[in-house]
Amino acid sequence: MTASHTNVQPIFKRRESEARSYCRSFDTTFVKASGSEMTAADGTTYIDFLAGCSSLNYGHNDPDMKAALLDHIAGDGIAHGLDMHTDAKADFLTTFEEKILKPRGMDHKVMMVGPTGTNAVEAAMKLARKVTGRSNVIAFTNGFHGMTMGALAATGNAGKRGGAGMDLHGVTRMPYEGAFGDEVSSLTLIEQMLDNPSSGVDAPAAFLLEPVQGEGGLNAASKEFLEGLGRLAKKHGALLILDDIQAGIGRCGTFFSFEEMDVQPDLIPLAKSLSGMGLPFAALLIRPQYDIWTPAEHNGTFRGNTHAFVTARVAIEKFWSDDAFAKDIARRGEIVEAGLQKIADMIPGAKLKGRGMMRGVDVGSGELAGDICARAFENGLIIETSGAEDEVVKILAPLTTPDETLQKGIDILTAAARDILETTKIAAE
Repeated sequence: MTASHTNVQPIFKRRESEARSYCRSFDTTFVKASGSEMTAADGTTYIDFLAGCSSLNYGHNDPDMKAALLDHIAGDGIAHGLDMHTDAKADFLTTFEEKILKPRGMDHKVMMVGPTGTNAVEAAMKLARKVTGRSNVIAFTNGFHGMTMGALAATGNAGKRGGAGMDLHGVTRMPYEGAFGDEVSSLTLIEQMLDNPSSGVDAPAAFLLEPVQGEGGLNAASKEFLEGLGRLAKKHGALLILDDIQAGIGRCGTFFSFEEMDVQPDLIPLAKSLSGMGLPFAALLIRPQYDIWTPAEHNGTFRGNTHAFVTARVAIEKFWSDDAFAKDIARRGEIVEAGLQKIADMIPGAKLKGRGMMRGVDVGSGELAGDICARAFENGLIIETSGAEDEVVKILAPLTTPDETLQKGIDILTAAARDILETTKIAAE
């Protein structure tokens, strides 16, 4: 490590765009990472409960993925191939077919799109409109689908939408489950709006939603809600798009977040942890009857990251050849739930959100949640908030986090909450 590594902050402030965000919460310079820990230039080690916003579900620098990638590079393996046939792509697709699709009775085609989740969502919306000949997409309150214009139109967050610089259109917003409280059935309301020819809602090309809303506050759709939307989609000739970019790849306990539900999504955008170790890689899964693209009708220079094919194949072979990993996620999820419940018990009205290892606690205030996360960072834990008002303290620890490290992180978070609450109480007095 050179001396300059410990004093590089000025270059970021001087040259990097004001759009930067995470670094404002974690004001240090990171130089290495392994498993569930990141190390700063000053030698401080932090437990990572953010995991690249669920892009590192298997942790940092998994040794098997890293070794495979290094071998590929050392052997002059293809680094960039547009959408040409390569051995790395063939190996990935074969493994994905054998280990993921076939065991789940899925026959979806795999469309390589640009390198980020928003590219997959854009392709899904575009294809749904092409298939149905309709333009309206039904999206949901608190949904987040990306920052490019089509995906942003389907995103609910006012702050994100405000950056568009123009009107966002082509979307009808409907209430996600629980948006109006437990007394109001969002599914019934949606059905009534669609069945009423004078509701003003145009026939939809698709329903687009996250089974668990990542940035929207960890709102988790029930089995009844998702199955009901699937039924409504078929009734009204619309496609069902389940955005599994953040909730998928094991985050909720199974490879796809909707596996325990009787629902057949027509289109499934995937990204984030699809590559296995944080390399850019996004794809859209398409039921074969809807794969009506003409060649190059939707393309992109970086559609398919060959290095990511290598690591994604290893990730699937290593973690998804049987159900052992899914069982381990469930066990770790119980540890997280128990820890978050202790925090919820400290705060009147607080409640747990999410499912699996995509969990958080709604503390009722963005200021309180932010203060808790800031104090946790001071004590060695990287963790962020989510929700419309940033009111949810959100845990996205790697799914491979050792029990001891997971518990240590939860203890840091619990102590931070207790400290902030005590400080707030003293200040109020």
